[in-house]
Amino acid sequence: MSDTSRRPRRTGKPYRRPKKDPVRVLAFEALRAVDERDAYANLVLPPLLRKAREKGDFDGRDAALATELVYGTLRWQGTYDAVIAACVDRPLREVDPPVLDVLSLGVHQLLGTRIPTHAAVSASVELARVVLGDGRAKFVNAVLRKVAQDDLDGWIQRVAPPYDDDPEDHLAVVHSHPRWVVSALWDSLGGGRAGIERLLAADNERPEVTLVARPGRATTEELLGAEAAVPGRWSPYAVRLAEGGEPGAVEAVREGRAGVQDEGSQLVALALANAPLEGPDEKWLDGCAGPGGKAALLGALAAERGAMLLASEKQPHRAGLVARALEGNPGPYQVITADGTRPAWRGGSFDRVLVDVPCTGLGALRRRPEARWRRRPEDLDGFAPLQRGLLRAALDSVRVG
Repeated sequence: MSDTSRRPRRTGKPYRRPKKDPVRVLAFEALRAVDERDAYANLVLPPLLRKAREKGDFDGRDAALATELVYGTLRWQGTYDAVIAACVDRPLREVDPPVLDVLSLGVHQLLGTRIPTHAAVSASVELARVVLGDGRAKFVNAVLRKVAQDDLDGWIQRVAPPYDDDPEDHLAVVHSHPRWVVSALWDSLGGGRAGIERLLAADNERPEVTLVARPGRATTEELLGAEAAVPGRWSPYAVRLAEGGEPGAVEAVREGRAGVQDEGSQLVALALANAPLEGPDEKWLDGCAGPGGKAALLGALAAERGAMLLASEKQPHRAGLVARALEGNPGPYQVITADGTRPAWRGGSFDRVLVDVPCTGLGALRRRPEARWRRRPEDLDGFAPLQRGLLRAALDSVRVG
């Protein structure tokens, strides 16, 4: 029998199972959906948050942090990519997208939040261990420790070209916009540096959360009972939530009697509903209804008058979102999947028609920050013919009067 007492003991640390942080795992899942499926964060995040709350994993503070991590990372992706590129030994295109998402989440915590440096690094490395494995976690750790050696202003001085050498590229890095978007916006706006800087900075502000009380189903008084809720500025159905307010914590939102909808969107629906009309007011059409915010408000307004709403959407998955938004509407409605340029109804069938045509999304970057990275200059030319076709069909669909 051999003597094992002289065998050297292992001196390495015992394996430790990674700790799963629900907030950061959810943020990572949302970023992967945006990257892999071309999804929009404002459509991906709410169901993920709702599921987490139902499982008991989240409270209001967790939801607020997850939201900040997702939107902050998407908003500042261009700047963070420039910082990460300076800290890795290969082109960013050679870094696997899931690894880049974990790195970007880590960089946002380091440079864009008040999370302490050691906590930001350790939490990101733990996330990497959970979703990527120990080997890639070491790479994440090494990169983030380099990033942590300076703050955001210091990094921008290092990675952004001087303004005098290349104004557009400087602004693109400083304000996290593609160079071509900076150029196009500047051409449209005109003027000097101050104006375009204010515009780009405004795109990166955290958007205000606004709720809509759907008529006949909820009231603004009910919504004003929510934490940090104040009346809207312009729409009689609007209630604003102060920073950190969580829509999913509001009972009426969870039940679909209220929703998240900017006041501009509410006012468009109200403009249609309040337009003077001769004769009957029985049939309304939302010709590009996805994802359903305007349709839900129109459906509620139509129900108060005994009118019927037809909501049409070309993309089946978006038509599903419309159906979900209209679920429980007190009046008659129908959701169909149809191409608005080739109507599935006879001309002159409707008393009121709304058509919110597809667009680049570059005018709403505060709400949809990922749109800036998704669009290309050549995309713009394709929208005008589609918009004209939808407008013609909408004009044909509304009756005289």
